[in-house]
Amino acid sequence: MIRVLGGPKRLCDGITRRDLLWAGSLGMLGLGAGRALAAQKPGSSSGLPGFGQARSCILLFLYGSPSQLETFDPKPDAPLEIRGALGTISSSIPGVSVCEGLPRLAQVLDKLSILRAVSHPYPVHGVAYATTGIPRIEIPMELNPRDPAQWPFIGSVVDYVDEQGRRPRDSALPGNLVLPWAFSSQRVGETARAGPYGGFLGPRYDPISAEFVGKGTRNARKTLQEMVWEDAEPYRGITPESRFRLGVAEAGPTLSIDRMKTRRGLLEQLESLRKDADSAASRSSIDRNRSLALELLSSRKVREAFDLGQEPDHVRDLYGMTLFGQAALTARRLVEAGARFTTVFWDEYGLAGTGWDTHWDHFPRMKDELLPGLDQTLAGLLIDLDRRGLLETTLVVVLSEHGRTPKLANVQGGGRDHWSRCYSVALAGGGIGCGRVIGRSDRTAGDPLERRVSPKDVLATMYHLLGIDPAMMIRDQQGRPLPIVPDAAVIPELLA
Repeated sequence: MIRVLGGPKRLCDGITRRDLLWAGSLGMLGLGAGRALAAQKPGSSSGLPGFGQARSCILLFLYGSPSQLETFDPKPDAPLEIRGALGTISSSIPGVSVCEGLPRLAQVLDKLSILRAVSHPYPVHGVAYATTGIPRIEIPMELNPRDPAQWPFIGSVVDYVDEQGRRPRDSALPGNLVLPWAFSSQRVGETARAGPYGGFLGPRYDPISAEFVGKGTRNARKTLQEMVWEDAEPYRGITPESRFRLGVAEAGPTLSIDRMKTRRGLLEQLESLRKDADSAASRSSIDRNRSLALELLSSRKVREAFDLGQEPDHVRDLYGMTLFGQAALTARRLVEAGARFTTVFWDEYGLAGTGWDTHWDHFPRMKDELLPGLDQTLAGLLIDLDRRGLLETTLVVVLSEHGRTPKLANVQGGGRDHWSRCYSVALAGGGIGCGRVIGRSDRTAGDPLERRVSPKDVLATMYHLLGIDPAMMIRDQQGRPLPIVPDAAVIPELLA
């Protein structure tokens, strides 16, 4: 069931960071937000096939970044310090192997296409670089989601363009939603990370964030310098009663949960925030989301989309009874209900430096948590979408910030550090061709040898398939026309 608690977006509930709410989900606060900006009419991406074929998109973002060698680009003939402790298995694409930790996915790999030569110059956790049109990213901006120079998240651009009347959508459903919670909100630390925000479009176009309500079933121990965290890890397993709901969000580091110690209704919270708004842009953001809040409160379709109890056990088991698995299942339910852009993050939890950020204990974590969770969930999602007739019109993208170093670090459990010169991205459905491997890396998966592409090209391809010309211009807060994704081109080999 869904229970709407407050202004939909960033709730940090039940963990160390519960005392900090981050920037405006329902875009509700709008502090420092820019005005809504005009965009030019989208075109057809130079006549390439598949324009607009994807009615919906599910973005699976693996925060921390998986190793290309232990996923889609293994190197079984490389030296041990490169290939590591995991072997390879053949897949349903003739002549293509994947890591042995992905047996389910290997059987359905022909539903996907793989990019093996994605490359860029920023080996930091640049979620904003991977998911927005921002031309460059550095650590200070990575840690400042409200920097005025940030560009809008791809889901925010899609929501904005749709709102301008380019494409009708079901108003009862959020056009841009993040699961399982507000990004980067469930880890120890007071610094949010940039990425899924409205950028220069303003907080009114932040995604709406869900909230996880449930319990983990398997404990994990995590360390970060002098800090130690040990508790149930929901990415390893959750109880069947666990669910998601739309939570409360806030727009900016200046507002904390201390100002809302007693939970009030969604509309009451919006009215309280409205009194604090000190600009017309802020009030505009709140007005937009007050209207959306009323729709969410009264929408049976929204409640039903979040009700995992309507799914039979065998379907829930297909995705895996983990946080990532059940969030992906919820994303499929949202697509069925008419949602446009849904992002599922495999996020840090408990401590920073977790998720797929395997600087140490690389192989234990890959074997025990990361690969099994990805394998079951992604395979389950592809199978389920296909048999429901949804895969043809639903774009599925498996993305991360970068890859990991070819050479293993000599640390406990092995480790791979940040590496952006060459890594892999997987796409399926919504106009993507089946069973293709595009690009080739060198013998260590360290540098591209053929068909180098950038994450901006991936975004351009996503926009194209969603019916938005990637050359489309929108205006920033200074009125300057900017392309939604500059210096990028659609990848034609991906298109069906």
